[in-house]
Amino acid sequence: MTTTIAITGKGGTGKTAVTALLIRHVMHGECVLLAVDADPDTNLPEALGDTVSRTVGDIREMVLEGLPPDADKMLVLESRIYEILTETPKYDLLVMGRPDGPGCYCYANNLLRGIMDKITKNYDLTIIDTAAGLEHLSRRIIRNLDILLVVTDGSRKGLLTAERIRNLAGELDLGFK
Repeated sequence: MTTTIAITGKGGTGKTAVTALLIRHVMHGECVLLAVDADPDTNLPEALGDTVSRTVGDIREMVLEGLPPDADKMLVLESRIYEILTETPKYDLLVMGRPDGPGCYCYANNLLRGIMDKITKNYDLTIIDTAAGLEHLSRRIIRNLDILLVVTDGSRKGLLTAERIRNLAGELDLGFK
């Protein structure tokens, strides 16, 4: 059974740095670790000293533009999951990335959630770096969590953000274990 930790909070307060430090701390153990960058403004690979060649956003483009109308999109998606998973000796890295051009991130978010639902059971520990704000909570990109770590600053706005995150997480019943 996997343990899932998500790092969320106010923008510009060091969520990615905290995520990278946590990953670096636990990657020296014996657990099988999945690191997820669920922020379209991808920074976790660089914080870990890695690069990625493909992202969930890349699959989104392929599914939306390159498939015949009668193709089973879920079957194609499942066959491509491991193409976008970056494997390192200490952990695997899954990156949401961003879709090309204008438009919302809804489909990329849904793909990321579906991929995580399929593969997290193969890991002892999943650590998710999220975007700032509340959208990833309301879209249920992160759910079935063991720990929701909120990173903020000591300003009034920062504390209000932390309170909003706590309240929304409770209202949405995100399945804390």
